[in-house]
Amino acid sequence: MAVQQTASTQSRLARKNRKRSVGMRFFLYTIFSFVLLSILSLCWFFLTASGTTVRLMMADTLITTQHRDWAKYLIGSEELQKRVEAYWKKFDEMGDEKDKGIVQIEPVSSTAPTAAVKKELVTIEPISGTNFKGQLVTISDPKKLRIAVPDKVGKGEKVSSMVKRTGAILGVNGGGFIDPNWEGNGFQPEGIVMSGGKIFYNDKGMNGTVQVVGIDKEGRMIAGKYKVSELVAMGVQEAVSFSPRFIVNGVGQIKSQADGWGIAPRTSMAQTKDGSILFAVIDGRQTHSIGATLYDIQEIFLAHGAVTAANLDGGASTVLVHNNAIINKPSSEYGERYLPTAWLVFEHPETAPIKNVWEGLDIRKIDPSKW
Repeated sequence: MAVQQTASTQSRLARKNRKRSVGMRFFLYTIFSFVLLSILSLCWFFLTASGTTVRLMMADTLITTQHRDWAKYLIGSEELQKRVEAYWKKFDEMGDEKDKGIVQIEPVSSTAPTAAVKKELVTIEPISGTNFKGQLVTISDPKKLRIAVPDKVGKGEKVSSMVKRTGAILGVNGGGFIDPNWEGNGFQPEGIVMSGGKIFYNDKGMNGTVQVVGIDKEGRMIAGKYKVSELVAMGVQEAVSFSPRFIVNGVGQIKSQADGWGIAPRTSMAQTKDGSILFAVIDGRQTHSIGATLYDIQEIFLAHGAVTAANLDGGASTVLVHNNAIINKPSSEYGERYLPTAWLVFEHPETAPIKNVWEGLDIRKIDPSKW
């Protein structure tokens, strides 16, 4: 009986050892496969053309965020600096070509037939692509747009607050601003701000050049590189500073996705031949929408007949407000950002309560980091 029990115990131990051996082999095979796959992935990522394309896209995406320095782990510090400088040089050059006057805005006639179909002032439609979802806004009358600015000195203002305070129909974030560590107070713009035909802010002087996105007195969109004095002479009414201008005289300037400055939340502005203004507002850095490249936006605008288009501030600043409701999903973990400028739409823009919050201030003494 004892012999039988010993044999049974040995049999159970043998089965356990076999199972343990099989389990160990499976574990080792799994580790080996993981290491091999990792090595192959790294070789693809760093040594092949397709992997390099993905790596550069990831680096460009990081460059547009507050984590720009992280891109050095993908492309190296030297290459990161070169890539940033190359982008700014390209953006600067894209602003040089002058507008050929393709836009033809029909004058409003008091004798026009009453039976004529009146266009809706504001229409909003969803747009989407492989990695993104967003909204395309069409403003049928460009003269209904005004640049709004904060109401109080020392801090920017949320676009939703500007819309509610001024009684606007719609609001979209505007131009760039000085933003220390991406934690700035949103009060100090970069470049120029014009509203109602007046210069509200100018850090370049009258003979300095700025990359501008604006609208003149005839309702034509003005984008590209100009002297401040030229903008005044041209009768520009509303303007902020940002770049690049990426559709010029009906021709897209961005040649491929690889040149599209990474994947990010986007706000961009365009004008069609009949004068209608388009805003593309794209969500990003979220599960429902990773973001879009400027090439993506360019293709959407061209498909809708844009002849001029330029980039506006994007990223965490991207926001669309309509009828006092935020339509998109801002990417900032804190919600809407405090900003110095916004494009607002009014039925009667000439009566909009917009005052120059920087009037009388020494802009050299503004502290953009102080809340």
